[in-house]
Amino acid sequence: MAQNQLTDRIKEAAARLAEMQVGWRRHLHRHPELSFHETATTAWLKERLSELGLEILPIKLETGVAAELRGDQPGETVAIRSDIDALPIVEQTGLPFASEVDGCMHACGHDVHMATVLGAAAVLSGMRDHVPGTVRFIFQPAEEKPPGGARPMIENGALDGVSMIFGLHVEPHLNTGRISLRDGATMGSVFDFELIIRGRSGHGARPHLAVDAIVTAAEVIDSLQKIITRETDPVEPIAITIGKIDGGTASNVIAEEVRLEGTARSLSPKAFKKLPSLIKRTVAGVCKARGATFELNPSADYPVLTNHASANKILARTYSSLYGKKIEVTPPTLAAEDFSFYLERIPGAMFRLGIRNKKIGAGEPWHSPKFIVDEAAMPVGTALLAASALDALGGIE
Repeated sequence: MAQNQLTDRIKEAAARLAEMQVGWRRHLHRHPELSFHETATTAWLKERLSELGLEILPIKLETGVAAELRGDQPGETVAIRSDIDALPIVEQTGLPFASEVDGCMHACGHDVHMATVLGAAAVLSGMRDHVPGTVRFIFQPAEEKPPGGARPMIENGALDGVSMIFGLHVEPHLNTGRISLRDGATMGSVFDFELIIRGRSGHGARPHLAVDAIVTAAEVIDSLQKIITRETDPVEPIAITIGKIDGGTASNVIAEEVRLEGTARSLSPKAFKKLPSLIKRTVAGVCKARGATFELNPSADYPVLTNHASANKILARTYSSLYGKKIEVTPPTLAAEDFSFYLERIPGAMFRLGIRNKKIGAGEPWHSPKFIVDEAAMPVGTALLAASALDALGGIE
């Protein structure tokens, strides 16, 4: 079948699916589950995928799903990934299908991701005769909580035999149905850590007889910023943030221990490799000078999310064929995504799908308790994913 005929067929199939897709998404939105606890979501996804005739793969994890759609013709395997977890946020949207789980909300659009990727599975299952190979659908747990669910999925074979992977993320700053792409470094690396500084307690009136963990911690925080200004290339975007600090018992007691939690981020793979050792060296130097000791415990280490140009070219020409619209350029950000682990191993790309519609209040930022999406974006994402998978398999002439 010619390219225009096939993409038109995909676009029409996605449009016909829209009402069912809205139902899927609203069910998922009502029943969010936190990272690594997505048991009901996993069971629901398996049911829908089985109904579409896909084979559920034996992923040995408590949550998360991988399923395959095998075409009528032999060929390579291409994957499409969605995340499935929600956030510990109290929803304030007032929507009739708002979260029914106290303190838990799909405030980052993962319900939209699931419905969109499930839609691509539905579209392609209705046209197996045009699928030259296999499309694997990966529904990954725990994108929101380090150390993330990507690594366990990969370790359990989710990428075995896959030649290319596509992912998406909703974008509240992009109008509904538009997409954006970026070659190369797109989202930041992450080194999250807990830092424990230990001194020696004493009376506030006799500081010379103690080792003040709070003063030492303050000096550490200040010194960490000098890594950015004096120890790394100034043209490389880097951020080091201490977001939490806990220590002390009373105003007149010198604190013996302080606990800090922080994150270091960069768009430079070179800087990503150097940051942990620079942080450790800096903390060690300050603590030695003040007579304190420390313990540095990493909690996450995500690489830079680096889109491959070959995958972006497929997305770009497919979107143009489907909708004939201009593609925006995704701005780089130090926000992170563990989709980066997939892209470390095989070619692929993540595109942004616009969901902004001011008429319905859709445009609040990710992780806002008032986060609303325009569901009209889902058929666009579905058609793009389905057609791009076919293109990557050589199924579109």
